[in-house]
Amino acid sequence: MSLKMPPTSAATPPEADQRLRWVESVARLMDSQFTLPGTRFRFGLDPILGLIPVVGDLTSMAISGALLLTMMRHGASGSLVVRMALNILLDTIVGAIPVLGNIFDFAYKANDRNVRLLRRHYAEGKYQGSGKGLLAVVLVGMLVVFGLIAWGLWAATAWLWHYGGQNWW
Repeated sequence: MSLKMPPTSAATPPEADQRLRWVESVARLMDSQFTLPGTRFRFGLDPILGLIPVVGDLTSMAISGALLLTMMRHGASGSLVVRMALNILLDTIVGAIPVLGNIFDFAYKANDRNVRLLRRHYAEGKYQGSGKGLLAVVLVGMLVVFGLIAWGLWAATAWLWHYGGQNWW
């Protein structure tokens, strides 16, 4: 299935179309660039990065966030941005779970889903313009998620340090 963006028209200025092609190519790299030999199963760098604890998941989230910001700046409506952010959050949260998260990362392709959502949005003629009003909300949301992940890691490390090797119940 091709994720090509709609052709340049009055609804999508040429500079936006070029940036959206960049979004499409990065989304493909993250979610469906490679094929498992002998199958039709496709995967990208996201599940591979997910094999690196914490850093890999945060890197994938940052790349997905950059794609989301680009899509937001080039016509994604507020409700569409929220749906896209939820895709990224689901991918990040479930992807952070050991073993289950790695399997989930191979199957749930948040970036490809977001590009399809944007294509459908354009096909319905809902190009909105800059979307700058949501930029702060998305950035704050991403910072909150990063903060919660960092706090969780700190709390787990502190708990293990304090109770490690002791009979704590």
